[in-house]
Amino acid sequence: MRPWELLGQARTPDGEDMSLTRQGSEYVILASGKPLMSSRMHGSEEALAAFGCREVRLRDEPCVLVGGLGMGFTLRATLDVLPPAATVVVAELVPAVVEWNRGPLGPLAGQPLKDKRVRIEIGDVAATLRASHGRFDAVLLDVDNGPAAFTASHNTRLYDDGGIAAARAALRAGGVLAVWSAWEDRKFEQRLRYAGFTVQVERVRGRLKKGGPRHTIFLGHL
Repeated sequence: MRPWELLGQARTPDGEDMSLTRQGSEYVILASGKPLMSSRMHGSEEALAAFGCREVRLRDEPCVLVGGLGMGFTLRATLDVLPPAATVVVAELVPAVVEWNRGPLGPLAGQPLKDKRVRIEIGDVAATLRASHGRFDAVLLDVDNGPAAFTASHNTRLYDDGGIAAARAALRAGGVLAVWSAWEDRKFEQRLRYAGFTVQVERVRGRLKKGGPRHTIFLGHL
């Protein structure tokens, strides 16, 4: 078996260590030594884009926020369904993740950062939402492992009542909030409804038709 190769290291604002590793054709991003995401399993991330953009893709010049770049698979799937006049804003907290996507991770999702529709905003996606009243047709959040934050404790603020209210305010009329989660979360569903969203929950496999662990996508419609 080939050894794991360390390709890059970074630190989150919370002081957590992140690293990019490779074994053969597989890439894995680790957070504090624990696997956060793998290039072998990204079907549910692509489903996040498909569900989140299903309606807004029909608008003339949609503006979509992707919160969390990861390995670029959600961004690629978003770009694939949106029209040429769309704008996709990517909010990524860790600058090194953007550099990794411009480097060794780029080919995995077909170099999505080279698409002219993409705008990168380095920083907390929660700050982007708070500063973006009525800006987006869809907000796709793939930050941490969902409402039960795993990597950075401050990510929980993105999914509490205040965070949901900020996401709602950042949406245009008829907009959609789509949230990827590694687990089901009934309390989060309730918070979405309390904030005025019509809630839909989709359960998908990590590799879609090829199986893998079950993931959850929360959809809040205005």
